[in-house]
Amino acid sequence: MTENNFSLKKIEISVSEAEKRTGRNAMNMQETYTAYLIETRSVEHSDGQSVLTDSLWRRYSEFELLRNYLLVYYPHIVVPPLPEKRAEFVWHKLSADNMDPDFVERRRIGLENFLLRVASHPILCRDKIFYLFLTQEGNWKETVNETGFQLKADSRLKALNATFRVKNPDKRFIELKHYSDELQSVISHLLRVRARVADRLYGVYKVHGNYGRVFSEWSAIEKEMGDGLQSAGHHMDVYAASIDDILEDEEHYADQLKEYLFYAEALRAVCRKHELTQYDLETAAQDLAAKKQQCEELATGTVRTFSLKGMTTKLFGQETPEQREARIKMLEEQIKEGEQQLKSKNLEGREFVKNAWADIERFKEQKNHDLKEALISYAVMQISMCKKGIQVWTNAKECFSKM
Repeated sequence: MTENNFSLKKIEISVSEAEKRTGRNAMNMQETYTAYLIETRSVEHSDGQSVLTDSLWRRYSEFELLRNYLLVYYPHIVVPPLPEKRAEFVWHKLSADNMDPDFVERRRIGLENFLLRVASHPILCRDKIFYLFLTQEGNWKETVNETGFQLKADSRLKALNATFRVKNPDKRFIELKHYSDELQSVISHLLRVRARVADRLYGVYKVHGNYGRVFSEWSAIEKEMGDGLQSAGHHMDVYAASIDDILEDEEHYADQLKEYLFYAEALRAVCRKHELTQYDLETAAQDLAAKKQQCEELATGTVRTFSLKGMTTKLFGQETPEQREARIKMLEEQIKEGEQQLKSKNLEGREFVKNAWADIERFKEQKNHDLKEALISYAVMQISMCKKGIQVWTNAKECFSKM
């Protein structure tokens, strides 16, 4: 589903607003939800002139529908994840309500990041359904459903069956699956540690407000020392209040980590699809081998393995030569079809591995760059926070010196 004459590289995409709305759901029950305003603007028109911005509203569930479609039609691609639907790994002062304005704002940023990830992907950016998601407000859902992607989606039971029954799995995908599990585990632990640190840091900063109150009360009973104590108390109040902005900035860092927490599942989705592809290949090879054996047994009149057909022959007598020839001919035709099918599945499997591994390498470069930048930014944030603390106490020291 691609649009060959369409390139998102020449279009700017943003999710500029979030709006709380009420309406009726599929069960005709009233519900409250958040809608997001997507704005697109061509950087340059075909005649060289800039064009006006187009905009439309989408619900989170429509973003989910888009991603589910991409997962089915591009199984070899590490499809970018959506931001969390409900807040996870939050520290106790942060609201876990999915309608909380701060959470909605962070999710708006996350949804914009998702669209930019898709738009910057060399293959996904040219998908027609993605293009219509950005430009067609009415009947978009119907257009997606008409692709029949739900029917092409692999069932979880089939995927689980393939996981346990594949005999010759690709070691690279096994290692990738283990890596995705470990990546998810370490990022989960990191987010939990960060939430605990945020809790304690919040308490430490807010307790400094007590310094401000005590210094202010003390200044009221002192004449020579009063001004210095009052000023020092003011610096402590400022220090105590600064933690709110600091931890709000930290939430954006946490959201960057959460994106790769969810990317781990996207990696596993590619691994599961490879297992299904390999399982189908092995099943086709087994079926072909079984048919060749049946044909050989019919031609030679010997039965090497137990079969229901062999038992039936013993009970009711041998087939006539004509019946045997007819069965041999039918099996030969099935063998030809099976050989073509096996050849096709072999090509499909090799193509999947080639494309999947190319995208995995692209993802690794992206991951290394993004996580490096996020960790550096977090370190810089902590350094800045410590410097502000030093500055507050330096100012307090000067106030005490002037007393």
